[in-house]
Amino acid sequence: MQVESLFAFLIIGAIAGWLAGKIMKGGGFGLFGNIVVGVIGATIGGYVFGLVNIEAEGMLGSIVIATVGAGILLFIVGAIER
Repeated sequence: MQVESLFAFLIIGAIAGWLAGKIMKGGGFGLFGNIVVGVIGATIGGYVFGLVNIEAEGMLGSIVIATVGAGILLFIVGAIER
C-alpha cells in the first residue's frame, strides 16, 4: 500500500467515525477513536453493501459506506453495553 493510499484510508476512516459518532451518539471519539471506528465501519459497510450488490465509487462513496458501517458498529456496541 502506498503512502497516499494509506493517508486517504485514514482520512476516510476519521471522517466516517466522526460522522457516525455525531449521528449515533451526538459526539466524536477523538481522532484515534474516530479512525478506529471508521476503519472497522468501512469493513462492515463494505460487507453489508456487498451483500445487497451496491457499489459506490470515489471518496464520497467510500465515506458513505464507511459511515453506514460505523453506524452499524456503534449500534451493536450500544446494544451490547445495555
